[in-house]
Amino acid sequence: MIKGPIGVFDSGYGGLTVLKDITVQLPQYDYIYLGDNARAPYGARSFETIYQYTLQCVEWFFKQGCPLVILACNTASAKALRSIQQINLPKINPDKRVLGVIRPTSEIIGQYTHSNKVGVLGTAGTVQSLSYPIEIEKFFPEITVYQQACPMWVPLVENNEYNSDGADYFIKKYLQQLFFQSNEIDTLLLACTHYPLLMEKIKQFIPVGVTILSQGEIVANSLVNYLERHPEIATQCTKNSQSTFYTTDSTEDFDQKASIFYGKPVNSLHLIL
Repeated sequence: MIKGPIGVFDSGYGGLTVLKDITVQLPQYDYIYLGDNARAPYGARSFETIYQYTLQCVEWFFKQGCPLVILACNTASAKALRSIQQINLPKINPDKRVLGVIRPTSEIIGQYTHSNKVGVLGTAGTVQSLSYPIEIEKFFPEITVYQQACPMWVPLVENNEYNSDGADYFIKKYLQQLFFQSNEIDTLLLACTHYPLLMEKIKQFIPVGVTILSQGEIVANSLVNYLERHPEIATQCTKNSQSTFYTTDSTEDFDQKASIFYGKPVNSLHLIL
């Protein structure tokens, strides 16, 4: 049996917030992280473009021996995951698995809301895909989902401006637009892996008592459960507690910004796709 690390993919840096929580829950496994920074951001790109980019990266992970790939990117999960799972995976390698971040969140969000009114904050691509309303309805048909695209939030985070006074304007603006749709929203989902870095700012501009959910811990818990239920996949994953990082853009820039998301120093390798 050929064994390999677990692959974790994102268009940029945000997926590192997910990997950070995964390594806390499952420190024994090996991981490869790939940030497609040269082609980021994915949020405003077309379905077809995101699908092609994501598929290319998934195929690269498979060539590295990864039996399992996590799309730690809401936009890629929304616009590419289903097609890759249903169309490409059976042809490429039916024994490998590709998972996303939308389903794990949708499965548990009903545990947090009392009003059955949930707000979703994401990129334009994630919001336009309607992936969250569709998935949440499958598990909790009684929940009403209100969405708000936040196109300025990723640039604020990636340019390290998220703690600035200027950031307050855009954080407050999008939150006001969301809560204008309904003042009964009691649960807020950060449906972009960049947004946890804005958590303290977001708390300043939302009503008291609203629960904020970020995805890192949710996805990590879901992966623990998945590997327990699928020992045939778990046994293919190597366990040396090692993590390797790749970027399709400048390694110097990546390492500097990645440490903000990952919480500790990162030394990346450059990848030309």
